[in-house]
Amino acid sequence: MVKCMPSDSIGDFKKVLGLQIGTDWIKIILKKGYMIFKDHLTLDDYEIHDGTYLELYYAWTRGGRLTWNI
Repeated sequence: MVKCMPSDSIGDFKKVLGLQIGTDWIKIILKKGYMIFKDHLTLDDYEIHDGTYLELYYAWTRGGRLTWNI
């Protein structure tokens, strides 16, 4: 469980999540269905509330390029 407010940005949410799971937040990709959540929008913008399930993916770099590991 990640403690947050509806006004928190996706980026802030990822930073807290990254600390909890021991991963650099910039490598975390959050999705729901086909929608990838943008870091500058808020949880409320995406209607993410208590009990919402999200898909978590990791990105990794190869030759300086950010690549998805899905």
